[in-house]
Amino acid sequence: MRVVVADHPLITHKLTVLRDTRTPPPTFRQLVDELMTLLAYEATREVRVDSVEIETPVARTTGVKISEPAPLIVPILRAGLGMLDGMVKMVPTAEVGFLGMKRNEETLSPETYAERLPDDLSGRQCFVLDPMLATGGSLAAAIDFLFARGATDVTAICVLGTPEGIAAGRTGAGDRNVTLVLGALDDGLNDQAYIVPGLGDAGDRLYGTID
Repeated sequence: MRVVVADHPLITHKLTVLRDTRTPPPTFRQLVDELMTLLAYEATREVRVDSVEIETPVARTTGVKISEPAPLIVPILRAGLGMLDGMVKMVPTAEVGFLGMKRNEETLSPETYAERLPDDLSGRQCFVLDPMLATGGSLAAAIDFLFARGATDVTAICVLGTPEGIAAGRTGAGDRNVTLVLGALDDGLNDQAYIVPGLGDAGDRLYGTID
């Protein structure tokens, strides 16, 4: 598994505001959208393209277009939905599928409760969106799910990650073609398996459902 930490001043600045407990949900959502747009540049570096001949107002030239079959964007419900618009803006021809996963708070293992994906992903490049790579269980499960349906390669995009999550992702990826793009690599997990320093529960902060 190839790991890329997108170290850029704009990303770090936006992450600082995102982490702040005083940042309200509307601002939080806007920042996640902006961060996703920045991370998408790095995540799509290896997107497959085909040559195409075009006519400009001045001359004929050769450019590229995204290959078929179109890439598939897969947000992990529910927090991954906050990243979807930012990714679709960058790859508007992509298709979108969904995986619903939640963490069992007793076992800390992921549980899949919903999916809306093509049955056959042969030849597809897939982009998994999930703000937080904590234990890595959800990422490993999503990787298994997509490759089992024939995906060619999977790129996971996360706002924050941990060494523990990366280790679990590497184990889950094995020798398959997997790339992980992070906005930042944090210190690790606390006793409740939350990222430290982190930003809290991304889903709650996106949608304003903090108790």
